[in-house]
Amino acid sequence: MYRLLVMLCLLSLPLSAKPLNFYFDDTSQFDPAIPKPHEVLGYEVGEWHVRPEQLVLYLHTLAQASPRVEITTIGYSHERRPLILLTITEAARLKNIKAVKRAHIASLAQPKQRTEAPAVAWLGYSVHGNEPSGSNTAMLVAYYLAAAQGEKIEALLRDTVILLDPSLNPDGLARFANWANSHRGQVLSSDPQHREHVERWPSGRTNHYWFDLNRDWLLLQHPESRARIAAFHDWKPNVLADFHEMGPNSSYFFQPGIPSRTHPLTPERNQSLTAAIGQFHADALDQAGQLYFTQESFDDFYYGKGSTYPDINGAVGILFEQASSRGHAQETINGLLTFPQTIKNQLITSLSTLRGTAAHRQDLLDYQQHFYQSAQKEAKQQDFLGYVVSAGQDPYRFSQFTELLSQHQVQVQQLEKALKIKDQQFKAGDLYIPLAQPQVRLVKAMFSEQTQFKDNTFYDVSGWTLPYAYDLDFARVTSSWGLKVTESKAQNDGMGAKTPLTEAYAYAFSWQHYLAPKLLNRLLTEGLEARVALQPFTAKLTQSEHKFDAGTVVIPAGLQNQENWRRILSEQANALGIKVMAIRSGLTPQGIDLGSRRMMPLHKPEVLLVGGQGTSQYEVGELWYHLDRHVGIAPSVIEIDRLGRADLSRYSHIVLADGRYSAMSKKAQAAIISWVHKGGVIWGHKRGAQWLIEHQLLNAEVISNKDLRASFDTQGMRFKDKEQLAAQQRIAGAIFGTQLDLSHPLAFGFENSSLPVFKNSAWVLQASEEPFLDVAVYQQQPLLAGYADERNVSQIAQSAALMADTYGQGVAVAMTDNPVFRGFWYGSSRLFNNALFFSQAIH
Repeated sequence: MYRLLVMLCLLSLPLSAKPLNFYFDDTSQFDPAIPKPHEVLGYEVGEWHVRPEQLVLYLHTLAQASPRVEITTIGYSHERRPLILLTITEAARLKNIKAVKRAHIASLAQPKQRTEAPAVAWLGYSVHGNEPSGSNTAMLVAYYLAAAQGEKIEALLRDTVILLDPSLNPDGLARFANWANSHRGQVLSSDPQHREHVERWPSGRTNHYWFDLNRDWLLLQHPESRARIAAFHDWKPNVLADFHEMGPNSSYFFQPGIPSRTHPLTPERNQSLTAAIGQFHADALDQAGQLYFTQESFDDFYYGKGSTYPDINGAVGILFEQASSRGHAQETINGLLTFPQTIKNQLITSLSTLRGTAAHRQDLLDYQQHFYQSAQKEAKQQDFLGYVVSAGQDPYRFSQFTELLSQHQVQVQQLEKALKIKDQQFKAGDLYIPLAQPQVRLVKAMFSEQTQFKDNTFYDVSGWTLPYAYDLDFARVTSSWGLKVTESKAQNDGMGAKTPLTEAYAYAFSWQHYLAPKLLNRLLTEGLEARVALQPFTAKLTQSEHKFDAGTVVIPAGLQNQENWRRILSEQANALGIKVMAIRSGLTPQGIDLGSRRMMPLHKPEVLLVGGQGTSQYEVGELWYHLDRHVGIAPSVIEIDRLGRADLSRYSHIVLADGRYSAMSKKAQAAIISWVHKGGVIWGHKRGAQWLIEHQLLNAEVISNKDLRASFDTQGMRFKDKEQLAAQQRIAGAIFGTQLDLSHPLAFGFENSSLPVFKNSAWVLQASEEPFLDVAVYQQQPLLAGYADERNVSQIAQSAALMADTYGQGVAVAMTDNPVFRGFWYGSSRLFNNALFFSQAIH
């Protein structure tokens, strides 16, 4: 009781700001001509949470004052905040830094050892915006490197080039800084339940579209990631340090992580170098008396994270996790944790990273040279030559896939003539990715179909096979016989293609093009009348006949009411690179005529996207991003607690992402059910789909997580088996194959019936005994890539993946998985698009 009273008395006093001598020891000497952070910010580091514009201002000021620092804007965030990168080294080298960079890159292909070259270290901070100690630390690291004096700093700068990325996610940092600062009083509250420490939805962890940018290093769906990867490959650093935060009641973590959870493509030398540099962190934290741990919790498997992407690119990636104050001060099991203390710990390990890099400079340079120079040997050790990828019928998806490979420095070629591999036929112009190239390991990781692993515990993703995500057919090439290739030309994404429109009875465009929904939505927004063909037909063009698939969008001339509608159609189609064909007659040689009842009128979707506390901000954000960027729809995001007051009559679609919907009021539930019955379309996936079933909008049977867990025999297990059992029972982000009913309106536009989907939830939607409800069913052998226990796989096999049924005049659509996972599932996202435009065809 006495201890509690003392603590309360202490907490009633204002915590004073920490000056520079809190962060640096008394032996540090600084150039007085270099501006200190508080001289620009107006407050000491850690007194307030720095906002991105303040951070940029200080670092620009620092660069102007110091001959050791160069600052570059490498891109802009979604909210147009500058993404800056500092290059820091000794002043003489900085004057010739472009030549230094060229020599560093050139050395990767040279056998000669570079004994005088500097090692390149990249320090990256706060990819999660609500892990702010990193970005606030960046100011102190930059100040130290710019202003410190003496032999130690001169030796450090002589041995290294330092790339400092102060804010990997400035939009999220801004959101969190505003939250934390707006709840700060003169007397700080350290109560973990205080509003300052409990962010509301959406948190500052994510970027503008609520994506986790630390999962985007490989996927590159956002400008922050694309700018960073371009700069990464421009320099190819030897070490990349990635600074994060974790729960307040932890201590400090640095890699190595759990040894058995390192990706097998990562060389063992990478891990030994990580451990060698780790000794510098341990020594520094020991001296500071700071608790820490290694080789626990965190893995080194998914190459789409900041600490693992370097590992497949010849560098050493190192993850740091600091216990978070989630504000300015918070009570923890280890005592009072203040924001300045979290910053100080990150500063300690930032500097120990640089000291470790300098000390192992030659080892790091030699390792990187060997990594790239052994690529040819690595390729020759494989039992295949490379991969071939079909372009398919959609130029946009193919171009996006090809562009992604290019951003990762993957070399590609094109087939000069057709190639058959087993029962798969590839044509001239399809892509060939040879293994014999510097990025051989990354290519293998991108195309991996591995399903068996030494350690089956994964942080969140065990499979990420990129051609599956883009729904592109691919195969291994095992023989050079019949393989004729040429250097790949720039892939035409169709943008800017010209489609002259002459007078015609009607116009039509294919639904196979990924941007066809965007074109349709633009036309409907402009007031054009459109129809969708629910059955195939053949129509007369100017000089020929053309066979159109079901799902073709038809624009009949006789229904248009605007004088300039042809110009609108032509301009919008040209802008998106979609070919529009002129049809000369409504009477067709084969199939339905253009005036058929099977030509269904189309209407512009008005989408309500349910968000707020309880829903997954990631999945809601992914849906928002997809609708906004790929379909051109601005959804109305309404929180669960506001649904009961919303006017649903203005919406055609309601979308439920994964989340907990137990907080939804009975009034809102009744309103939604009534709205669907009157003609609305409701989409739900994962727990959103379960909500539809629980409220009898869809007549379906579910095998729950609990039921799936019951299939695991736990008799005789000991406490040490608990983690392994949990890993077996969950679906650790794997890729499963489904079979589509191509005649179903929700499957229009797909070229073949096999569709890969990403699955990270362990519940099963049983296939319906009634006909016509199952749109997609998991294959008999569904696991394509990643880990899933065979007991879960057998339950999932031949169960339903996507189901749709009528409810009154409306339609309910349920999917077991997120079709727009992390923004890069260009294949399965088309199912969602079809539900937006074609659901009423189910009646």
